[in-house]
Amino acid sequence: MSESHNRYDFSPIVERKHYAWPGGKSLAFYIGINIEHYHFLAGGGMDPHNRGGPPTHRNFSWRDYGNRVGVWRVFELLDKLQLPASILLNSSVCDKYPQIMQRIKARGDDVLGHGVTNSQVSRGLSEVHEGRMISEATDKIEAATGVRPRGWLGPGATSTAVTPDLLKERGYTHVVDWPCDDQPFWMRTRAGPLLSVPYPMEMNDAGAQVLRDHTAREFCDMIVDQFEEMLEQSERQPLVFGLALHGYIVGQPYRMRRLRTALQHCLQPKYRERLWITQTCGIAQYCMSLPPGLIPGS
Repeated sequence: MSESHNRYDFSPIVERKHYAWPGGKSLAFYIGINIEHYHFLAGGGMDPHNRGGPPTHRNFSWRDYGNRVGVWRVFELLDKLQLPASILLNSSVCDKYPQIMQRIKARGDDVLGHGVTNSQVSRGLSEVHEGRMISEATDKIEAATGVRPRGWLGPGATSTAVTPDLLKERGYTHVVDWPCDDQPFWMRTRAGPLLSVPYPMEMNDAGAQVLRDHTAREFCDMIVDQFEEMLEQSERQPLVFGLALHGYIVGQPYRMRRLRTALQHCLQPKYRERLWITQTCGIAQYCMSLPPGLIPGS
């Protein structure tokens, strides 16, 4: 087993060159919505009432709540706040939930590949089988949206040693699978460079509210604290604030109420003038336009 992945070099954030986001903004701000399909009584998943146990009909129903109810509340909130989103999409959603696909297209959201279903993760797959899974998910999303996805998050946030190579070889330009930085950086693959765009493990309702049992108030306090600290830090260098959400988690009414308050706080006029409100595709496209030497790994 290799001691290192050799995908990127160590780069302390305090030693990097300065640049700015479009319009001279200092903090890139984006919302990522995970929209997923799960098999009934099969595969893995998060169940706070049955940690580590097999999937049950109640766990399936809880997650199905996200597609039937929760994600619609998230969409409504983002519409009212005039926020775009990056959609982390299981390709099974394209066939199973046509109304969700219609809403995504009507909003014009950025769509990233997120596997076929979160009941089938990348971990343990052979290179051949993982390549087929990526191709199947990519082709299905392109057929459903008319746009070939260029960004990727593995199903269940899983990956293998060759995932970056397989993605690059299939036309992907960026991944959000590597939460090791607050700035984008270039990764090495056998087919050329692949951009890593920051995607949060901490500012993620799945990790915070399901795996670590934070309350709705605690999670929204985390959002505000993360945002305000990053806004101050971004006075010295450009940073990316990402927030990852799931309809079956924050779409619960009591959590939605707190989320609305937190986002309204972050979008106050005194803050908004310093924000680049964007999507992962916008971050990737802008980074690709910068001269070599600014983004680590370029």
